[in-house]
Order: sequence, then C-alpha cells, then structure tokens
Amino acid sequence: MDVERLEQLGYDVFFEENRNRLGFAEFSVARVIAEHKGAYRVKNVEGEFFAKITGKQIFRALGREDYPAVGDWVAITQPDEDNAIIHGVLPRATMIRRKYGDKSQLIATNVDVAFVVESVDRDYNLNRFERYFALVESGGVRPAIILNKIDLLSQEEQNKKLAALKNRFPNIDIVSTSTLSNEGLDNLRGYIAESKTYCFLGSSGVGKSSLINKLLDDSAVKIGDISSYSGRGKHITTARQMYFLQNGGIVIDNPGMREVSVAEAGRGVDVSFDEISIAARGCRYADCTHTHEPGCKVRYAVESGTIDKQKYLNYINLKKEAEYYKMDDVEKKEKDRRFGKFLKNAKKELRNLEGD
Repeated sequence: MDVERLEQLGYDVFFEENRNRLGFAEFSVARVIAEHKGAYRVKNVEGEFFAKITGKQIFRALGREDYPAVGDWVAITQPDEDNAIIHGVLPRATMIRRKYGDKSQLIATNVDVAFVVESVDRDYNLNRFERYFALVESGGVRPAIILNKIDLLSQEEQNKKLAALKNRFPNIDIVSTSTLSNEGLDNLRGYIAESKTYCFLGSSGVGKSSLINKLLDDSAVKIGDISSYSGRGKHITTARQMYFLQNGGIVIDNPGMREVSVAEAGRGVDVSFDEISIAARGCRYADCTHTHEPGCKVRYAVESGTIDKQKYLNYINLKKEAEYYKMDDVEKKEKDRRFGKFLKNAKKELRNLEGD
C-alpha cells in the first residue's frame, strides 16, 4: 500500500496504526468523499469508486455512528474497477456531530479545521459562532471564522465587525471574504494547508458553496439563488461532499444548518469559553453553576466587566443544553441496563422451566 501517496488524502500514522491493530492489514484503504442514501463514494491513490457496506456491518451497527461518514477512512476490497466493498471503518481522529431531534447527527470526521461561515447580510450573530465552536471543539476540531460577503460593507463597517469579533474571540483565526469582489480569497487559499481537511459549516445562504467554487476555480458545487422575499438560502447541497484543491488542501461542503444543537459538547463549551473556565477555578464551590452561588468568581468577573455579559449568558445557555443531553443519555443507558437485566432474568427463568 502506498502510504506516502495516501498522505496527500489526509492519511497519517494514526490511521495506519489502527488499520494494523484492527486486523485490516490485508485490505486497501480509501477515504469516504461523498455519502448518498445507502451508498458511498470513496477515493484512494487508485481512483474513485462506488462503495457499499457489507450486510454484516449493517447487522452489527447500533446507531448512525457505526456507519461510514464523509471524512472516514475505510478498509475496502474491489470486486471490479468501478466498485468497492467497505469492510470496516477505521477509528476517527476527530468528529463533528450535532443533536438532531432526539438523535445525534454525524456531520464529518477526521477534520483538522472547521470554518464557521457567517455572512454580514443575514442572521449575523456572535452567540451563534460560540455555539458552532462548542460543537466542533467537543470533537477535537479547531474552529476558524469566515466573515463572508464583506463587499456589502464600507471599510469602516468592516473594521467595526472585525474589532467586535477579535474582542469576543481573541484566540480564533478570522478570514474576511467576498466571492463577488474576490477580496480575502487569496488569504483563505493561503490558510488551507496541503493534506489537511477543512469543513465548512453555517446556515444556508451564507456562501459556503460559493467560497468552495472559488477555491476550486470552477462550479463543481452547485448553488441556488437566495429568495428575495424571505432571504432564505435555496442551497442545492443536500449531501456532504469532499473536494481536493490544487494546492493539496481538502475541503468538505455541508448542507446549511437552521439550528445548531450541541450533542455531548461539555468539553467543547469549556474550551470555547476558556476564560470563564479559568475564572471558575476560583469559585467557592467545586460544583458552582455560576448563576446564584455566593463566592462565584465568574459572576464577579461579569459584574466587573472582565468577562463579556453576552458571552456569559450564552455560556450558561450552552452549559444547560449540554447537561440536558448528557442527563438524557444517562437515563437511556440506565433504561438499557434495566432492560438487559430483565432479559437476562427472563432467559434464566426460561431455562429453569425447560429443565423442569
């Protein structure tokens, strides 16, 4: 297997070690670059192939995360030159997922950087950035900001927007862009490194696919018009898709998200609000909720102006949401444990009856 050439697709020692550890050394590996209903498109140094998983995998799958996702590395065999069979998914280095109804939705895997895209002409919101940051950082992915459609702003307005972003998110990289004037596109190209994977996240209509079109220098990603009546994006990206740039960078386009619900994002919330987490170390109580307890250093920092009030309120909301989902999962596990115990006892009683 040509590991050196696979590295151009994002393969590294982490995946190679796990391939051998899991007993997939006899198989070729490929990366999932597109996902369709019941089928996948995979790519390796030999080319691209239409792929399906085995019935054995379907039988063993307990949930969505047991199936391949865009960004995954999979062990394959090729019955012919156009098709492949997926025999297993290699462990994921990183993973982005969100809460979707009562389920967890897998967005992309093995991503290095997630570009959170907001445009200045739509529902621009600093709190939404933080919600995305918590989502991606909970999966070990580094976030960055793309402020798009800046051609709609005067230079003074741009400066104000950027100053507010840098003040709120001092440790997050920011790239401002316009696909109409091409402003900032060279900076974006320069930001994307060879063999690294970048995921574009944001609401419909903020310009994710337009940006990727510019990076690809063609119209490989179809986009729809924006409704002048509602302002809602008519985005044609309905399936996740991976693209490979001329400079060797790898990008993933995603359907727009109307809601960003966090799934098991406790760690992501703490990382995104690191100054609050640092202040919390000085609280009188170890289990301080930072809402009403005496001796709370977080509330003191908010009242003294050291921590932004809106950032604090968003932190509290995200913490409550993450805790709710965590509690929900615990309750499900307890229910599953009780059901398993019930089945065990029922089988035991059945064996005793059969013995009689």
